[in-house]
Amino acid sequence: MYKNLKTVLSEAQKLDYTVGAFNAHNLEMVPDMIRAAKDAGSPIIIQTSVSTAQYVGMKNFVTVCKTMAADLLVDVVLHLDHAKSFDDIKEAIDAGYSSVMFDGSALPLKENIEKSLRVIDYAHERNVSVECEIGTIGGTEEGVTVAEGVYTDPKQALAFLEDVDVDALAVGVGTHHGQFQSKTKLNFPLIEELHAQISKPLVIHGGTGVNEEDYTRLTENGIRKFNVGTELLVAWTRAAKAQFNETELNNSLRNNIIPCNQAVYDVVYHKIGLFLNKKGTVPVGAK
Repeated sequence: MYKNLKTVLSEAQKLDYTVGAFNAHNLEMVPDMIRAAKDAGSPIIIQTSVSTAQYVGMKNFVTVCKTMAADLLVDVVLHLDHAKSFDDIKEAIDAGYSSVMFDGSALPLKENIEKSLRVIDYAHERNVSVECEIGTIGGTEEGVTVAEGVYTDPKQALAFLEDVDVDALAVGVGTHHGQFQSKTKLNFPLIEELHAQISKPLVIHGGTGVNEEDYTRLTENGIRKFNVGTELLVAWTRAAKAQFNETELNNSLRNNIIPCNQAVYDVVYHKIGLFLNKKGTVPVGAK
């Protein structure tokens, strides 16, 4: 089924597992991402940046996700990632996205609260979930660079949540966008403190740089949404470079693209298997 983020993460909270959120960098990736979730027996969150959504067309993403969710009987959330403009968020909601992120992490706390409330008012009236962020994620994503990430201050996060009824909270705990050639050292004492004080589902951004050995510990500490973007982009691009370097000019484009999408399928299926490998519990997202 086509679902919102709150519904999917509520189930993850109840059964103590993490849901993978995978960035689609083009429309071609999406069907194999959803097929991987179906085959792995898991819900999936398909994410798009604002620029990718505008490039492909928001309604095109919505149509593919809704259709495949119904046809394959798998739970799919379509989420707008790191949106800073209310107009972009409104456009996505009106187009049919089931979840949005308002990223006011660089704003003063009061302004972040004020703008988050405006987004939540519009979204929740339309059964659309909202993710917000306290602390910042360093690195580069979609051409936007944040030189240094800022750890989430638990007191500031609690102050934010007193006023803002978010469905998920992204936290700064040492990850970096765009990191794939090295691994992140996570601040686990901070993660444990946040988990002890915050009941809302927590979100990891910059997941490509996280050691896979740390996934279980993250799940144990309330991480319910785990974002993977760069790893998919790298896998697709590597396959594309190999295919297009050797292809005949008149070879069907489909024959060159299918291996790229297969590379994405493999990453998604592998990651989901790790997210579900918790204490022998394998939740079934398909309904």
